[in-house]
Amino acid sequence: MNQIVSTHGLSKRYGDTYRVKDVNLSVNEGDIYGFLGPNGAGKSTTLKMILGLTRPTDGKVTVFGKNFGANRRLILSQIGSLIESPSYYGHLTGFENMRVIQKLRDVPDKNVTEAFKIVRLENQKDKRVGQYSLGMKQRLGIAMAILSFPKLLILDEPTNGLDPAGIGEIRELIKSLPQRYEMTVLISSHLLSEIEQMATSVGIINDGMMMFQGSMTALKNKNRPTIMVKTQNNKLAQKLLLAKGFSPQQNEDALLFENLTDHQTAAVNRSLVEANIDVMRIEEHKKNLERIFLDITGKERSL
Repeated sequence: MNQIVSTHGLSKRYGDTYRVKDVNLSVNEGDIYGFLGPNGAGKSTTLKMILGLTRPTDGKVTVFGKNFGANRRLILSQIGSLIESPSYYGHLTGFENMRVIQKLRDVPDKNVTEAFKIVRLENQKDKRVGQYSLGMKQRLGIAMAILSFPKLLILDEPTNGLDPAGIGEIRELIKSLPQRYEMTVLISSHLLSEIEQMATSVGIINDGMMMFQGSMTALKNKNRPTIMVKTQNNKLAQKLLLAKGFSPQQNEDALLFENLTDHQTAAVNRSLVEANIDVMRIEEHKKNLERIFLDITGKERSL
């Protein structure tokens, strides 16, 4: 599979503080790559370095298999991006703003029409952008980013400030891009629920360092089920099971076991019953994706 973006040891230091440190990011062709992390984790700084907007302290960036520094203009001609918040002229209409980008990008009129249609702004294109709602401005920013129908689309927190309906619209739009227009999408967010619903691959960054990278399936597979056993005498049960080589942890009114197989769970139950310790309940608890995210980053999810 072709790598569209890869970074090697990418770092950015301000004074003595690393905003990004040794990030090795890898985005494959056709991916919707969710770049996930709490606010201030280093997501925007990383994306700016990939786009050449910020100079790395160390490391290198490769895009479309080419070194960014030596092929800057060629690479940027095939990328669309929306970083932080959309740039626009408030006194101009949506259509006039798009014409400005059209001239800069040197693309045909049909691209403007299609981009407006994709973000569902065709009926608002003659309205001054200063009168647009936040959601409409965000959609205009995405329309500008996809105007040249680039190979790579980079979106930094594209659903920021949107209401639930607007978030849903942007999500469905992003999900459609790889198949409809053969775009690879790199999208950052601090909202796990958003990334979970659209990303095929994910990278989790915290305090400037990459904590996890892989498919969404691989992230979900980090979920280790916990077996909870409640008995009529947990202290005695724990002592007995420790002697038999198990590692139960006391937790409130139950014993907890990590990574027990079905056979081991049956053996725990059998040992307790044979020792005349009544088993009141056996339950399996699986972490949801949010819990896995919190375990990886050590932080509460931003809302």
